[in-house]
Amino acid sequence: MNPRFPRTQRYHPEWIAANVGGGAPVLALTEWLGEALDLKPGMRVLDLGCGFAASSIFLHREYGVQVWAVDLWKTATENFQRIRDAGAVDHVFPLHADARALPFAAEFFDAVVCVDSIIYFGTDDLYLNYLANFVKPGGLIAHVGAGLVQDVPDPLPDHLRLLWTQDCHALHTPAWWRRHWERTGIVAVETADGLPDGWKHWIEWHEWIAPDNHVEINAIRNDAGRHLGYVRVVGRRVADVKLEPYCWPDTLRTMHPALSVPPYEPKPLLRETA
Repeated sequence: MNPRFPRTQRYHPEWIAANVGGGAPVLALTEWLGEALDLKPGMRVLDLGCGFAASSIFLHREYGVQVWAVDLWKTATENFQRIRDAGAVDHVFPLHADARALPFAAEFFDAVVCVDSIIYFGTDDLYLNYLANFVKPGGLIAHVGAGLVQDVPDPLPDHLRLLWTQDCHALHTPAWWRRHWERTGIVAVETADGLPDGWKHWIEWHEWIAPDNHVEINAIRNDAGRHLGYVRVVGRRVADVKLEPYCWPDTLRTMHPALSVPPYEPKPLLRETA
């Protein structure tokens, strides 16, 4: 394991290989993100899009926080088995839920983190307004994962054509994320940067975990950090910013009755004819 990530080095390679899904070096990215977070024991943390919950287990073990491990594509039962085997059942709580329909109370969390998952829901212009409802004023919203060093030109460079699937269009630079969040006024962005030599870590990871993935390995090697790498962004919820209630069911009816949908009542379908 790469010595750049000493916390990650403490975990057994077989456990890492069995519990990360193969897409990204989840523990290393979580460790890098954690370096920019002010996490304290006992904090309530939402790990949104947690995958196999390895990042959730890591966050609890390394920082002493309580973690709600939420994912849409992985079952809560299977993740509970991983959490139980890691001795974290009293501190890490798995749920199966959609990032756009979260079952939590307003201002429940001290922090929300997303590890290599935010591109599937967080680039929506309205999503930060929704997600911020779950975080205390002054709390943290942060993500880390694959991203861009600089925007990819159109047409695509030849070395990226085989790699570039539709989800790659949701990859962005740290500067893009800073603007995407700061223009709302909802968070003050404290960190927006790229991992130095991130492309080398990307290759190292895939050569270990998925050595037959020649398309991705060759694309990243040929790109050599010109466009692709790893990005982290940390924002702190601004206390006095008004959040719009249009996507927040707990407050929609009480705060804006005019926007709420009245309960169904049957009405005559057709006019009576003479």
